[in-house]
Amino acid sequence: MRFENNKSGNGGVITLNNELKEVGRLTYTIFPEDNKFIISFVLVHPEFEGRGMGKYLVEEAIKFARENNWKVYPHCSYARSVMMRMNDVEDIFLNK
Repeated sequence: MRFENNKSGNGGVITLNNELKEVGRLTYTIFPEDNKFIISFVLVHPEFEGRGMGKYLVEEAIKFARENNWKVYPHCSYARSVMMRMNDVEDIFLNK
């Protein structure tokens, strides 16, 4: 599995791919003036559901946000539920 981050302007898409095709994707928007990274949407294709792939996408987004010193606001309800169960995101989690 490999991640690909396609950033364009103040937004982008992180895709998770296996050797044959796309497994899922996470879309985001960045507000650099506010140091804010917003997770807009997480999608895992049906044949890959139930295997933790969505969580891997959220973790990759958090890693990208940390590298850029951004706080993360999970607008996506799935991303929010994943982050609420994580123990190591208190420093960057914008819950409001």
